[in-house]
Amino acid sequence: MLDKNTKKKCENNPSIRDLKIRNIEHAIDQAEKIIKESKVGSAELSFLKRKICDSLQDLEILYLMKK
Repeated sequence: MLDKNTKKKCENNPSIRDLKIRNIEHAIDQAEKIIKESKVGSAELSFLKRKICDSLQDLEILYLMKK
């Protein structure tokens, strides 16, 4: 989850927000590739899926800031 300081910086600086969006999107893509390849155990898969969910929530917050 995005902390309070990160949210404030993203609200005040669109370039930081856009960079954060790109970084989160890349992280989600990489995690989904790992899951599809199933190169990790079930505990790791569960962890990755939770992180993807958290990251998607962060993306929604950042996308709303763009509007």
